Amino acid sequence: MLKKLSIIAAVALLAASCKSPYMESSTVYETTRITSDPAGATVLIDGKAVGKTPCTVKLPTKITTEYSKANDFKGTKTVHPWQLTFSKDGYTEEAEFDPQMMVQTGGAYSIDYTFTNAAYMKDPTIMAGEADKMVSRDKPGETALESTIIRWYFDSEPRGARIYWRVVSSIPQVVKNTNETYLMTTPYEETRGFNILGLTYENSRDVTIEIKASKQGYEDQVKRFNVRQAIDQQEISGFFDLVPKGY
Repeated sequence: MLKKLSIIAAVALLAASCKSPYMESSTVYETTRITSDPAGATVLIDGKAVGKTPCTVKLPTKITTEYSKANDFKGTKTVHPWQLTFSKDGYTEEAEFDPQMMVQTGGAYSIDYTFTNAAYMKDPTIMAGEADKMVSRDKPGETALESTIIRWYFDSEPRGARIYWRVVSSIPQVVKNTNETYLMTTPYEETRGFNILGLTYENSRDVTIEIKASKQGYEDQVKRFNVRQAIDQQEISGFFDLVPKGY
């Protein structure tokens, strides 16, 4: 009788243990085509490089199955998202992709990633890593922009006009507008860089250099030059054909 009771107790204990909530984890590998804009980005998972875009890799997909009384022990599956890191030319960005939201064609999933913080990649005229480096009073001379020297040349008819320049910014919260600064009289020629505080290669499109020519007895004349265009052309130059006042 004691032996029979022991068997019954063991069966009851086993049945109770089968009904206790528990979880199972597994990993499957999904064939996935990965592309990026721009191409040539290194793809990393947990710090380990798995390929360079465009590439086809097998991404580890973790699946967790939870068994509990709430779902009558049928099992609730959770497919964990892929955590990918994209790295190119010093820019590193992380992104999360849900395998369950991916469309599978030709036996492979597809991921197409676009970099968000690499302006120079879409604009090859910007040096790698320099798109957002800002001209700063605290760390002068640390950007390639500050070492970019361009030619400034202005002439006028008649000569002897005073040349002034100032910054006109459409993003004053980053690059401030400035008052006029006197340079010299025409003809004026100099090579100089841009030490405009807050300026970057990327925001230089939103900044203008205003040049004014002024001579007694003549109307003032103003010319404006986009900073980014000046950087690309390596020059700011112009000619003022001055008009007598009252003409």
